[in-house]
Amino acid sequence: SVPSIFFRPKDRAEESDAAREKFFTPESDHLTLLNVYQQWATNHYSAKWCTEHFVHQKSLKKVREVRGQLEEIMNQQRIQITTCGTDWDVVRKAICSGYFHNAGKLRGIGEYVNMRTKIPCHLHPTSALYGLGYTPDYIVYHEVMFTVKQYMQTVTAVDPYWLAELGPMFFSVRESGSDLQSKQRQEAEEQRQMEYQQKLRDDLERQARQEEQEALIRSGGTVVEVGKRRPAINKSRSWKDDQDEDRPNARGKDSSSEGDLAAKRRRKGATGKPGGQVKKKMSFELPKGRA
Repeated sequence: SVPSIFFRPKDRAEESDAAREKFFTPESDHLTLLNVYQQWATNHYSAKWCTEHFVHQKSLKKVREVRGQLEEIMNQQRIQITTCGTDWDVVRKAICSGYFHNAGKLRGIGEYVNMRTKIPCHLHPTSALYGLGYTPDYIVYHEVMFTVKQYMQTVTAVDPYWLAELGPMFFSVRESGSDLQSKQRQEAEEQRQMEYQQKLRDDLERQARQEEQEALIRSGGTVVEVGKRRPAINKSRSWKDDQDEDRPNARGKDSSSEGDLAAKRRRKGATGKPGGQVKKKMSFELPKGRA
């Protein structure tokens, strides 16, 4: 729980409310707090300025210390410090990435319901979104305060596509429109969901293989690559097949030699001599009536 940086004296309640409303940033209580810090820094971190605008100087000093610690961490990690300028959507998206589990969807006028726990919650009258003129469809918040109702504290309006992008394990977008752009968005969302599920399965399989290898090492065994197939062993081979395979192919040689001998015998019977030419016998008959 973070205490409010504004104080509200009973005798100057209307004046303090008017001073707080000057810092309101549409669609975000977080951006309202950022605006207060920037205005304090512009006025050289003045204590008088804090008193005039009903702001706790002690709280702002704590904010400055935390900011300095974050800068030191970024310098140690050699991360370049950049500014978003006036693009406040970058800040709102960063807040959404940290608090998407506290996302709420509009159910009525000023009433929301948590998208995960289904707990109803309301905008607090001191929120910058309460007097915005319209209520955003999706928001994220820090915490819920139980008084007369369940009020949300420190609320920021977000884009539903940010929730699907930053919290794909909980949220997804389903378009009901029939136009081409809506279909493309839906296909991209389905593809992102498939990639995320595949990544989860790959991580689980990798972790299981690593745990199995560590267990084998601790037990003194050897690590074998999981999923690698071993060469198949033909169990149907018999001892006789192995003997026939080791023995030279005598049957083939015998059959070929028998064939050669039979061919030689045929040639010898036809010629009378092995390898000789065939000689034909010729006979002549005299015509009848001639002696």
